[in-house]
Amino acid sequence: MEKTLITIGRQHGSGGTEVAEILAEKLNVWYYNREILYMAADKIGFDSFDEESMKELNYRKSSKYMEGLSVMMGTPGHIPVYNKMYKEQGKIIQKLAGYGSGVFLGRCADYILKDFENVYAVFLYADDEYRLKRLAKAEGREVTLEEMRKEDKTRESYYNYYTGQEWGDVRNYDLALNMGKTTAEDAADMILSYIEKRRKSK
Repeated sequence: MEKTLITIGRQHGSGGTEVAEILAEKLNVWYYNREILYMAADKIGFDSFDEESMKELNYRKSSKYMEGLSVMMGTPGHIPVYNKMYKEQGKIIQKLAGYGSGVFLGRCADYILKDFENVYAVFLYADDEYRLKRLAKAEGREVTLEEMRKEDKTRESYYNYYTGQEWGDVRNYDLALNMGKTTAEDAADMILSYIEKRRKSK
């Protein structure tokens, strides 16, 4: 298969990691997730954070107050660490995409790679009951609806802020799959079948 870049956005607990791993294995390509975050942190000199601190830093956003303050104080070039994280992640994602095929999970990769060729943006979703059961099994504990929706809100806010688009809006993706109606294996096969058909229709 020619160079293929697949980006996967997903609701929390919908099975994005599993689908991404299966796709990478089927295509025999690299799968990128947290590695991008750690590479970005290393670039800006924050390589000693633990995973929770890194996640919090990753999802933080600048505020209009802070942006305005930097301009008023004559320091508009001062970029908050969390904005640097996004910029570095973007550079890393584009660089990795330039090397060859790959599967990118989250990180606004669909938007960051929108001007690249052979990019296929996928969004995975499922009903609350399915996602709660899946999260409980994965984490070995009962996950509350509030916890799950909080994580979704964090992802939504981050994506909307940095892309100017709406997270989960099907108009921003090539394909959206309801994971409550299929398996991760079948979802991966459907994605690959879609890509193959798209290429044949060119």
